[in-house]
Amino acid sequence: MVFRDVGIDLGTASVLVYIKGKGIVLREPSVVAIDKNTNKVLAVGEEARRMIGRTPGNIVAIRPLRDGVISDYEITEKMLRYFLNKIVGRPFLFKPRIVVCVPSGATEVEKRAVLDAAYEAGARRTYLVEEPIAAAIGAGIDISKPYGNMVIDIGGGTTNIAVISLGGIVVSNSIKVAGDKFDEAIIRYMRKKYNLLIGERTAEDLKITIGMAYPKEDSSSMMITGRNLISGLPRTVTITSGEVAEALAEPLQAIVEAVHALLERTPPELASDISERGIVMVGGGALLNGMDQLIQEHTKIPVHVMEDAVSCVALGTGRVLEALDLYGSVALRSYSRGEAFS
Repeated sequence: MVFRDVGIDLGTASVLVYIKGKGIVLREPSVVAIDKNTNKVLAVGEEARRMIGRTPGNIVAIRPLRDGVISDYEITEKMLRYFLNKIVGRPFLFKPRIVVCVPSGATEVEKRAVLDAAYEAGARRTYLVEEPIAAAIGAGIDISKPYGNMVIDIGGGTTNIAVISLGGIVVSNSIKVAGDKFDEAIIRYMRKKYNLLIGERTAEDLKITIGMAYPKEDSSSMMITGRNLISGLPRTVTITSGEVAEALAEPLQAIVEAVHALLERTPPELASDISERGIVMVGGGALLNGMDQLIQEHTKIPVHVMEDAVSCVALGTGRVLEALDLYGSVALRSYSRGEAFS
């Protein structure tokens, strides 16, 4: 029997699944729609995401991962099982080996939750790899060399920043400021400036369509509709990209400060390497217009956004899968049910 290995980028905003020998075969939002009366799963992924803010009282659209970690274990297990069934068929003809990415700052309890969820979803053995390591491998960096490489992974729930050398993380930082906090900042801004209540999806559309890291002269605009908090009636307003930049100033400043703080902790020889080689940015948040320029402006170090920034972690997971013997000693710790953490 040939066991097909599976790599999972279990993100706050989306789940990407990589199958050994096939590449990325699934890319779906991390959302599950549940009927509260029967506790039955009604929809998972994109179909469930379309239900956010539009469901009747007995149906709730849940995002089971928050700030990069599992906030609802049972729903996460159901979501993982659904995705695995979707790509390998049901019932399982085998129990696959699974590699799952976790934030660099994840606690042992959070890692155990990922392990248990993967096991309950059908894993034979689960390998945990830290996101910055997977991101670096996915970006094409040879992590085994004695050179300093800085990777910034801005996802949905967390921003992972790490300096990698000789196959390991030398210094790292993980802050719970990323895409979700960007959306929340936009919602707060609309409420404060326009007395307008908008939903998560509208805020995300604003961020993706006209969002930028800092105001520019060539500003674009977008019309959005929300509920006027004074009259209670629908209201349409035109928002400029400069206003979105103003709304995002606080969370962006938190990321800049985290990068600066990590550079201060970086050994001087590695800092010299980073200054020469530049900083690599991955993740959906890296695609925010001007994000690379903002980091470069504050660090005076060249910043490179990877071409397929959203898929970098999943691609790195896939490369680990393709060469478990090579990466097992430097990038992974592996667990099966009942084993204790070392």
